[in-house]
Amino acid sequence: MSPDAHLTLLTIGAVFATLIFTRVSADLVLAAAMAVLLVLGVLTPEQALVGFSNPGVLTVAVLYVIAAGLKQTGAVRWLADQLLGVPRSARGAQFRLIAPTAGLSAFMNNTAVVAMFIPAVQEWSRRLGLSASRLLMPLSYFAILGGTCTLIGTSTNLVVDGLIQSTSGDALGLFELAWVGVPLILVGSIVFLLIAHRFLPDRGGLMQQMESAREYSVDMRVPEASFLAGKTIVEAGLRNLAYGYLMEIERGGRLMSAVGPETVLEAGDLLRFIGEPRCADEVRSIRGLAPANGGSEKLALESHRRCLIEVVLGPDFPGLGKNVRDARFRSNYGAAILAISRRGERLKGKIGDIRLQVGDTLLLEGSPDFVDQYRFRRDFLLVSLLNDAGRIDHRKAPLSALILVGMVLLNVVGLLSVFESALVAAGAMLATRCVTSTQARRAIDYQVLTVIAASFALGQAMQVSGAADSIAGLILGDASLHPWVALALVYLITAIMTELITNNAAAVLMFPIAVALANQLDVSFMPYAITVMFAASASFLSPIGYQTNLMVMGPGGYHFTDYLRTGLPMTLAVGSTVVGLVPLIWGF
Repeated sequence: MSPDAHLTLLTIGAVFATLIFTRVSADLVLAAAMAVLLVLGVLTPEQALVGFSNPGVLTVAVLYVIAAGLKQTGAVRWLADQLLGVPRSARGAQFRLIAPTAGLSAFMNNTAVVAMFIPAVQEWSRRLGLSASRLLMPLSYFAILGGTCTLIGTSTNLVVDGLIQSTSGDALGLFELAWVGVPLILVGSIVFLLIAHRFLPDRGGLMQQMESAREYSVDMRVPEASFLAGKTIVEAGLRNLAYGYLMEIERGGRLMSAVGPETVLEAGDLLRFIGEPRCADEVRSIRGLAPANGGSEKLALESHRRCLIEVVLGPDFPGLGKNVRDARFRSNYGAAILAISRRGERLKGKIGDIRLQVGDTLLLEGSPDFVDQYRFRRDFLLVSLLNDAGRIDHRKAPLSALILVGMVLLNVVGLLSVFESALVAAGAMLATRCVTSTQARRAIDYQVLTVIAASFALGQAMQVSGAADSIAGLILGDASLHPWVALALVYLITAIMTELITNNAAAVLMFPIAVALANQLDVSFMPYAITVMFAASASFLSPIGYQTNLMVMGPGGYHFTDYLRTGLPMTLAVGSTVVGLVPLIWGF
């Protein structure tokens, strides 16, 4: 290998190590790698910045605006309510999720679909008396499968299409991937309903779910001058709460876990209540008690502006690994943490001492403006204002849905390209006020776009330095592999990389290797490129492999092993289908 190839592989190795073993955000890591390759002379400025002008990357940015319009008008939630219905069993409910989830994910970013469906599915599971853990993982899986059906279903498809255009000048049609994507939905759904669903955890029914995945502890204190001091639990009105119960009292460093109705309160007592999110509002309304965490009472908000918000921490939340006190959440975000749950279990102890992790579910008190400001930020995977129904303009739901249909038709009839039709649709969303300019700007995930564009630079370096050809030669060895065997290896390596780093980065890094492998086998590179596209999107084995899997982890109360057990049959079925079908359609 040439010196440039060694430098490229060393840089990519450092990228892998940093992404896997540190908490540095992916956009910073990949942008730094791009800069290193540029400064070392491996890439020219034009080669390093090629991703920032790629049509696929720009289309991803525009689609964020369209998804925001559909979200702000409630079109997705309305469609979900119409199609979900009232099934008689958990498997029936899982079956009813397939059409709306996969169908919508085919035409808009599947991350946005899952974000909008999570609260709807949680409420649906309560009405049915089912555990949400039986429904939220299939929601993520069906969204992933739906995203493989069209060119705009997931950003990975657009990214690989952009690479194909730069390599051969050819572009995929909007529905060309459906030849494999639709069979994947059928195969994946059958395997899930017959086999994989057996491995889903059942973390309890309606009441158990209230006390697990959405159970919180809320700490209140009896101030020095409180009139409740000297009163019993019954006299203070703390005995029969509607949404929770008094679990324990901490007094002078001593914990009183068996709190009887005649226990007398004293000034300075710390009272720990357990219950669902509305318990926080209930105990805060009790005169004579004050929040114990020193957070919400310091918010500069009038009482009528305060509301409860539920968020799930994302991988780019800056306070990961820090305790709540050091993360300065209230100062940075203008909201107070009332309680924290992790993987469906209530976290005990003082809130200020809890170290925050990706996937933690936080119950916050803040203003409705918090939702508008952070709903589209990467700090949080999910931002949900409790009792949010009144904040959506449902009157424009049919209009936003019509704009989406128009975008698809403009491309299908050949009037405009995917990028051009997306631009027209985004403009229509703004012109009709389905989404405001402020909401549109916030909806665009600039960190994801930076990751994708910077990944293009690494892919370019793999090609121009000869590193891709060298890796392809190592895969082939001295023997001449059958093209089908080589295709299976490409799928396997891409799938493993996706579980370790971002799906888009995995696709861009594997693309030049796949092309070099096809060239050395003297076959068409198209089936290998398409295989990379599907392998990078179909991630079922871990919560970190695909963002929708991580989004449902907290609300569903899942553990890492739940994904391994449930995702293994899905991975085997989807991988076999892709490797079997792709050569039949695109040919070697």
